[in-house]
Amino acid sequence: MASPSETSSTPKNHRKTHECSECGKSFGLQALLLTHRKRIHTGEKPFKCWECGKSFSQKSSLWVHEKIHTGIKSYKCFECGNCFTRSSTLQSHLKTHTGEKNEKCLECGKCFIQKSNLVRHQRRHTGERPYECPECERRFVDSSELQRHQKRHKGEKPYQCRECGKRFVTQREIRLHERIHTGEKPFKCGECGKCFSRKQHLRSHQRVHTGEKPYKCVECGKSFAYKENLSTHHKTHTGEKPYQCNECGSFYRTSSALRSHLKIHTGEKNYICLDCGRAFAHSSSLKVHSRIHTGEKPHKCPECDQCFSQKDSLVRHQQIHIGGKNVWNVEIFSQPSVLCRHT
Repeated sequence: MASPSETSSTPKNHRKTHECSECGKSFGLQALLLTHRKRIHTGEKPFKCWECGKSFSQKSSLWVHEKIHTGIKSYKCFECGNCFTRSSTLQSHLKTHTGEKNEKCLECGKCFIQKSNLVRHQRRHTGERPYECPECERRFVDSSELQRHQKRHKGEKPYQCRECGKRFVTQREIRLHERIHTGEKPFKCGECGKCFSRKQHLRSHQRVHTGEKPYKCVECGKSFAYKENLSTHHKTHTGEKPYQCNECGSFYRTSSALRSHLKIHTGEKNYICLDCGRAFAHSSSLKVHSRIHTGEKPHKCPECDQCFSQKDSLVRHQQIHIGGKNVWNVEIFSQPSVLCRHT
């Protein structure tokens, strides 16, 4: 049992017993919590910067903001030398060096440095989106997402790339874009060593190794590793083909399928065989052709174990086993257009 000296070491008004249900932040006084809710979550911003006109919900936030104009960054990280305008930002930053993640999600076990990040994450599980755009009624998980979205309505793109002049809504977007010019790829796959410029690209790539296919078609139950593949697949059920060739009028489900088709009209053949010099319009065609030189025969007949370099050769061969019955169907081909060209 704690001694009186221990229990009295924290003054009652310093204990943070009043927690905000919106973001999880705690306060020692009910009045501070009410002020926080009123200003942060209602959008009230009575404190205005006379330099740029930007408004803030708290006077302390205005003081911190004013340092942007003065250039003052008083709080320095002794690990990496980065400087910050406020001590709380420095404290959060320091956890990136220590790896400290004390806030754990009880749904999936993921851990976070800050409680506010945990609260935002938990909304992914509950589906809660408390922040609504007054322009289009689209809803968001947190206020920062809403603010970024609102800039798109205003056409506001304050961040410009020095290399190519392209403009962006947020500082994060321009940082990610700049990696196109620098070639920086800081995210490395632990399985195969392949590197990526964005963390979400690495996560998507890792599904190649894990076999994870989280996107399921509600029509037929087929699963996909990537959301865009599911979107393309849905069009097989709806029959939607929104991409039209201006040369011949043919329609395609995806822009990539249309681009591939256009090479028929342009005669473009960028994929060259290093063994014989033959050129091809598509990398997949070069891959199949290369098997002539390598002798690779990946398609095996389940009846007699004979192997073939191309899938269509295997299908023709299988007619021997089924008495010459035509077994060509759309499932044999990667795309329906390939079947059409064959027939």
